[in-house]
Amino acid sequence: MDFKRIFRGPLVYIVIAIVVVWIGSTLLTGTGFRTISTDKGLQYLANGDVQSAKIVDTENRVDLVLKDGKGGADGQNVQFSFVTPRGPDIVQAVDQAAAANSDFTYNDEVPQPNWLLSLGGILLPILIFGVIIWFLMSSMQGGGNRVMQFGKSRAKLVSKETPKVTFKDVAGSDEAIEELGEIKDFLKEPAKFQAVGARIPKGVLLYGPPGTGKTLLARAVAGEAGVPFYSISGSDFVEMFVGVGASRVRDLFDQAKQNAPAIIFVDEIDAVGRHRGAGMGGGHDEREQTLNQLLVEMDGFDVKTNVILIAATNRPDILDPALLRPGRFDRQIGVDAPDLKGRQRILEVHSKGKPLAAGVDLEILARKTPGFTGADLANVLNEAALLTARSNAQLIDNRALDEAVDRVIAGPQRRTRVMKDQEKLITAYHEGGHALVAASLNHTDPVTKITILPRGRALGYTMVLPLEDKYSVTRNELLDQLAYAMGGRVAEEIVFHDPTSGASNDIEKATGTARRMVTEFGMSALIGSVKLGASSGEMFLGRDMGQQRDYSDELAQQVDKEVRTLIESAHDEAYQLLIENRAVLDRLATALLEKETLDQNELVDIFADVKKLPPRPQWLSSDRRPVSDLPAVQVPRPKAPIDSGAVDGGVDSDGGTAPGRKRAPRIKPRPATA
Repeated sequence: MDFKRIFRGPLVYIVIAIVVVWIGSTLLTGTGFRTISTDKGLQYLANGDVQSAKIVDTENRVDLVLKDGKGGADGQNVQFSFVTPRGPDIVQAVDQAAAANSDFTYNDEVPQPNWLLSLGGILLPILIFGVIIWFLMSSMQGGGNRVMQFGKSRAKLVSKETPKVTFKDVAGSDEAIEELGEIKDFLKEPAKFQAVGARIPKGVLLYGPPGTGKTLLARAVAGEAGVPFYSISGSDFVEMFVGVGASRVRDLFDQAKQNAPAIIFVDEIDAVGRHRGAGMGGGHDEREQTLNQLLVEMDGFDVKTNVILIAATNRPDILDPALLRPGRFDRQIGVDAPDLKGRQRILEVHSKGKPLAAGVDLEILARKTPGFTGADLANVLNEAALLTARSNAQLIDNRALDEAVDRVIAGPQRRTRVMKDQEKLITAYHEGGHALVAASLNHTDPVTKITILPRGRALGYTMVLPLEDKYSVTRNELLDQLAYAMGGRVAEEIVFHDPTSGASNDIEKATGTARRMVTEFGMSALIGSVKLGASSGEMFLGRDMGQQRDYSDELAQQVDKEVRTLIESAHDEAYQLLIENRAVLDRLATALLEKETLDQNELVDIFADVKKLPPRPQWLSSDRRPVSDLPAVQVPRPKAPIDSGAVDGGVDSDGGTAPGRKRAPRIKPRPATA
């Protein structure tokens, strides 16, 4: 329990105030008399032991002071009090005691309330209410005396004591490091760039998928720059009160200008930099006012500002165009998933301090993780270290790394899920159908692993990994992906004649790929090279939500027909391959039931006699003429040097053709339209 935080809060002051008032009221109103029974008090009065008495009407109480040595020790006067309704017996007993003792004093008065106690009863509720209000106002701003700093910037200034991250700690983003390194050089040696008329960039936008290291790059700039570095999130500008975001932007840039040259880093800038007009509030929307102030601060009338803004986002497509133009964000650097060499360097960075076994090869691990981001690779090594510690081992070996990769891809293994023999058999043939179809096609990547052990939400999975990084996909490769996705469903139909729901995810992925081939990639001869549908990306209020379909119902029907045709063709190809390789399918399913997991070396022996799919005919024109009917494509030869007299695309001035070059074909004039 955090006692310091408790004693800093207002609750302790409220408790102290209540205790003080209670003690004061006790001291002011207390009689100091010991309480006795009514019979005992009457007995003292009857025996003449009472020196004085006082009847308090308001409380039906009688206070008695006994004579020396009566009712107590050491001859002290002892004070007693008994509570009883005032009646004839009490009055008669007091009168008799007064008549029998000439020294007896009697007082019958109505006590007045103490003025200090009355004042405390009025002030105490006001004090408690004031402390509660102070607590609420302070908690809105994080406590302390920050109530009046509501419009101040919340940016954190990176101090010298902060652990530094340098460019040596960043791998897999060489282009981004080079661009940001130039900014660092400009801040350290501005004269070198000003000598050739170069000006410092106003802003740098880092964009890319999550986990690629955009924030890590900004931290590296902070460690390398040697100038004040202010870090803030885009959501820190957005508040429910009008004008607060713009005020914080002004305060942030004022702080940076006072310490110029300086760097400001805004993470997740899309929280405040979204396209204007996308909300319900119009120009008076608080987020838009904040964006307007940011635009003015980045490129306003003050041209001498030596402040660089670095921002990061996963969604550059939704940012306002005025924010992206040169003069504000002069540079837009894409930080994508690393390639093979980048993944290897990232693994080397994150493996520092981790004991790796002698047989671990990070290059092989990098080949097993295509498409992984830096965060994914760091998670792989961390999972491997956790698995090693869990097994009480001392070194991270290949077994732990393979299990870590499987965990990141498909989730942890579900050992508590026990499948029946029939479900296990269906899963074996399903995954075997995927793997066998992939191995029988001509444009698929090699199958590296098959397992029927449940992981995450899957009962099993087949891992197909490319040998090298790819940045574009051909039509044949996409068609192979469709056939490979349908392999599991087709295997269930061939073997059991009763398909299951396990292929739902495969059908979803195949349908999505086929639709993109038709509507985005222009890989349908019937539809042609036409982009159909709205722009890709998530909808956000006021922009994409109201966009209508930009093609007719007849064309939509043709699109659905083409998608169905592609799926059915992939189904037929998978059916043909599995029928021709039925013996291989049975052998593969038997091996899976026996070992549950097969790696690439074991699969090579099983797929040794697989029959491949014949090459597909490729349709390139709207009338579906195959490639064989079209003229052969001539590979261009290196151009010969152009003579000084050769003009007009290789034709000499006298009408002859330049040596080593062919006459360029002429395009016929288009017919004029009225």
